[in-house]
Amino acid sequence: MTIERMRGAYEKGLEWLCIVLMGVLFLEVTLGVVFRTFGESLVWYDEVASILLAWLTFYGSALASVKRAHIGCPEVMALMPPHAKLAFRVVAEIFTIGFFILMGWTGYKVLGVLESDSLVSLPEVPVAWVQSVVPISAVLIVAAELLTLPGVLKKTLKPPAITGAASQ
Repeated sequence: MTIERMRGAYEKGLEWLCIVLMGVLFLEVTLGVVFRTFGESLVWYDEVASILLAWLTFYGSALASVKRAHIGCPEVMALMPPHAKLAFRVVAEIFTIGFFILMGWTGYKVLGVLESDSLVSLPEVPVAWVQSVVPISAVLIVAAELLTLPGVLKKTLKPPAITGAASQ
């Protein structure tokens, strides 16, 4: 399996994860509104909705990473000479991957601190399980960065295409 096919499969998996999370969040919010309408509020509604939104944000960030859809400065990169562009790209990737490795490690360490805590509205659900999204998404983002790195470097080394209409 080529790296591009692996990246595509990885992207599809993250898309489905985000779709499922959006669907569950939609159902949970709808259920909460319906119950409130009939005067029977669900005690766990707000806490679970917040958790689902956070999960969607973290896993959506991994999806954005594999799609290379995070905010960037393509205009600045286009103005750089080829060697500077490559050096800048490599340094940026090292910092990005390093940051998410640190985030994952720190997030994992925090799980140990939270092991005795549980949710307020659902005491049977451990906070560590909820917060596991931090190290898991960090690993997913690092994987996304590594899967897209060869294509990014190849694109960085490729000379820019000349665009625009030909003068007559």
